[in-house]
Amino acid sequence: MANSLTNRRLRAALLAAPLFVFVSVTFIAPLATMMMRSVYEPVVAESLPETLAALADWDGRELPNEATFRVAGMEFIALNERRALGSVATRVNRLESGMRSTMLGVARELANDPPAGAWREAMIAADEDWAEVSSWLAVRRAGERITPRHYLNALDLDRGAAGEIVAQPEDRRIYVTLLLRTFAISAAITGICLLLAYPVAWLLAHARPSRAGLLLLLVLVPFWTSLLVRTTSWIVLLQNQGVINDLLVALGILAEEQRLSLIYNMTGTIIAMVHVLLPFMILPLYSIMRTIPPRHMQAAASLGGSFWQSFRRVYWPQSLPGVAAGSLLVFIMSIGFYITPALVGGRTGQLISSMIAYHMEQSLNWGLAAALGAILLLLVVLLYLIYSRLVGVDRMSLS
Repeated sequence: MANSLTNRRLRAALLAAPLFVFVSVTFIAPLATMMMRSVYEPVVAESLPETLAALADWDGRELPNEATFRVAGMEFIALNERRALGSVATRVNRLESGMRSTMLGVARELANDPPAGAWREAMIAADEDWAEVSSWLAVRRAGERITPRHYLNALDLDRGAAGEIVAQPEDRRIYVTLLLRTFAISAAITGICLLLAYPVAWLLAHARPSRAGLLLLLVLVPFWTSLLVRTTSWIVLLQNQGVINDLLVALGILAEEQRLSLIYNMTGTIIAMVHVLLPFMILPLYSIMRTIPPRHMQAAASLGGSFWQSFRRVYWPQSLPGVAAGSLLVFIMSIGFYITPALVGGRTGQLISSMIAYHMEQSLNWGLAAALGAILLLLVVLLYLIYSRLVGVDRMSLS
């Protein structure tokens, strides 16, 4: 008996093994890599070991001593000869603007004219930024292997000269605003989708089978059309000289000079995202509504309840699992949307996903991109836990 039970468990484990491997490779490993990259930054520490060792005991109030200048200058020259100084300078530049050109410039100057005596005077003569304490503080901070600076940056915070946490300058506070905007727009899109999807799902659930099949086909058509095609179609419809504005002008509703600005702003982002995400709200609602017996509403009416009383007390509570499933699905998907805001959002319609993509593809600040992604993931998990606490995941249904 024991051997038979063990064999069954072994077969079950073997059957589940491909799924476990797939989830590990496509989800767990990338997530772990992202979390590690958000706090682990070894490039500067591995490239400037002697400079960082010399700066370890530096008080950070006055300029480092002559020995530190000499060690730093020699390492800059060596890295520049190996064409490795650029990546180091880029990381320091993220902490102190202008340090990339400062480090590359002083390396070239020192290589062409090696100092015969004092390295300190030679480096300051090559670039006056080396006479600033902040430049050396940036080098030391960039050399931290394990660092919270990406998370601080993602929350519009920084560390002062004494290591205290301070707010970023006002002109650099962008990420918290984008996060709040992303959550606000996602909540608005979820609400709009619910208002539009509820009557459509009700009609699907109560229509004759032949008509319901046709309506369901119309709902599913967007799934068979490329997201890029749907998004670019909205550009044609919403632009200043587009179909919608031309129609409003032709009907006399708007004058020629009163054309609406519907694209490359938050309005265009909301319209396009609602269109893309609406089916994800309709289908969970429909799957629940078709299981609600019509006689429940009839019984409520026979007991003297009006239509709205019957709906509020009988029908709406039974449809809540579909509302919960659709709302959670749409909200989470809208938080991570990238293509649609990037194409139709313009400067004012961008969400946090656009900034993550920018740091991944253009600035190559993968640590900051990973920190933004991790914060976004943490907030989504926190909202899910609150949602589970208040509503209950057991009441949610997708089928």
